[in-house]
Amino acid sequence: MTLRDQFGYPVSLQGGSTDASPTDRRAALAAWNKTVLAFLAHSRQAPGHLQDVLRLAPGFAMASACQGLFCLLQARRELVASAHAALGRAQAAGRGANTREKAYVDALELWLAGQPMAAANALDAALMRHPADALALKLSHAIRFMHGDIIGMRASLERVMKTYTPDHPAYGYVQGCYAFALEESGDYGCAERIGRMAVEHTPDDAWGVHAVAHVFEMTGDTERGVGWLTANPGGWAHCNNFGYHMWWHLALMRLERGETDAVLELYDTRIRLEHTDDYRDISNAASLLSRLEMEGVDVGGRWEELAELSSGRTEDGCLVFADLHYMLALVGGDREDAMRAMLGRLREDAARGSSEMDSIARTAGVPSALGLQAFRNGDYDQAYRALMRARPNLQRIGGSHAQRDVFEQITAEAALRAGHLDDARRLLDERQVRRGGRDGFATRRLALLEGLAGDGLAPTGT
Repeated sequence: MTLRDQFGYPVSLQGGSTDASPTDRRAALAAWNKTVLAFLAHSRQAPGHLQDVLRLAPGFAMASACQGLFCLLQARRELVASAHAALGRAQAAGRGANTREKAYVDALELWLAGQPMAAANALDAALMRHPADALALKLSHAIRFMHGDIIGMRASLERVMKTYTPDHPAYGYVQGCYAFALEESGDYGCAERIGRMAVEHTPDDAWGVHAVAHVFEMTGDTERGVGWLTANPGGWAHCNNFGYHMWWHLALMRLERGETDAVLELYDTRIRLEHTDDYRDISNAASLLSRLEMEGVDVGGRWEELAELSSGRTEDGCLVFADLHYMLALVGGDREDAMRAMLGRLREDAARGSSEMDSIARTAGVPSALGLQAFRNGDYDQAYRALMRARPNLQRIGGSHAQRDVFEQITAEAALRAGHLDDARRLLDERQVRRGGRDGFATRRLALLEGLAGDGLAPTGT
């Protein structure tokens, strides 16, 4: 009997060296459908459901491939071996896999070979043949997000959006993905409308809640942003550590309103509720502390635990975005030995040049890390020049505009402190255009520039 998943596609819940019984196959299918929906919702239940699938149907190649892909999404060096092991299991089971399922195995193999964009392309090719497969859509979306491919992220969705009608099991989640792609493309009005629709249809669509929060962040609409997040806490209550990122967004909005005590409370009780070294959690924390310090806020000893954890991640090399946020924590905690180790490894990666990530290390990673170190040491001219070398390629490190904005802020701040006043104004103006509105960071620094001009201080450039 051919079993079909919730999207209507056949699944090969057998194969490999161990065949599942009919009862186990049906139970595995139920667990697989739960796994997919949990992954789409960023639910903490996804790993448990996937383990159930692998226990009931160990020969299901698609599940093993996804286990490997989920490992790589975490960008942790120690999980690469687990991803390789998952690939081995998936390939061994591949004799019983269908064409769609084999595409997931191919994607895992490509990413492990240092070609994440080729992996995303393989998933997109499978999606074109099976457009209702929201799992392939979400995985491609996630990979492209991690590697800063805004154009590909939006195009991947738009090729299949007509397939997703309100009766599709993943309709709301896919709309949430589309809202985020629109937001990152600068189409803020459509992004807000579609994101709201996604959350109304599927209340646990955390990515949809997130997309609308990004709209308010990028347009400087702080009041509506705070209202949106405080009105939708259930949208991420079920989440894995993505929930900490949602609290980070609220903290940014509180910071914009000057509520620094509330920001620090959110940091201690929500954002760093668990002292993990997951790069996503470190990036939330390190970028927030950096923003606070640029506004003159004393963050106390909060850098210490971040720096201690980041000292153990200097050899990761899985994602330059992660490396640079570990570097932020290391400079914040004045860990000289670890900073040297991080810079040395980034330089080795850049010199090797055998993978997509090596290229990003060369063009964005090394100069950004040098700039962050120089900024912390008070050498603002050197910081500015190094960060400007990285700036044309910074989007390639991945993440969102809002996440990368900490590096844009530090670059503008370095220009200002180094006395490159024309350059500082130009950076602030360019940032404002990209963001779709002026925020407090820009307003305060532009006012300072106006004051300096009023005092007769001649503007300077590079």
